[in-house]
Amino acid sequence: MKSERAETIALRALAWLAANDDLWPTFLGSTGASVDDARDRSADPAFLGSVLEFLTMNDDWIVGFCDDAGLGYDEPLRARYALSGAAQINWT
Repeated sequence: MKSERAETIALRALAWLAANDDLWPTFLGSTGASVDDARDRSADPAFLGSVLEFLTMNDDWIVGFCDDAGLGYDEPLRARYALSGAAQINWT
């Protein structure tokens, strides 16, 4: 996946989280980010990676986001690994 596509998915995930009154405070609390941080760092690939890492912690969140966004369930994780700062998984 190209980084531009990954960033787009992460921005959509951030918007989805922000629109979710139940999940948004959980995201902010777990990341330590404020609303201003989310707005100011929305172009930062490392922050966008944290959005996708948070989202992929729970299958229900992935299903909800992907169903709303019309994405495959694997795309948020693939996007996470396409952004800078993601550790590469090597199965040995």
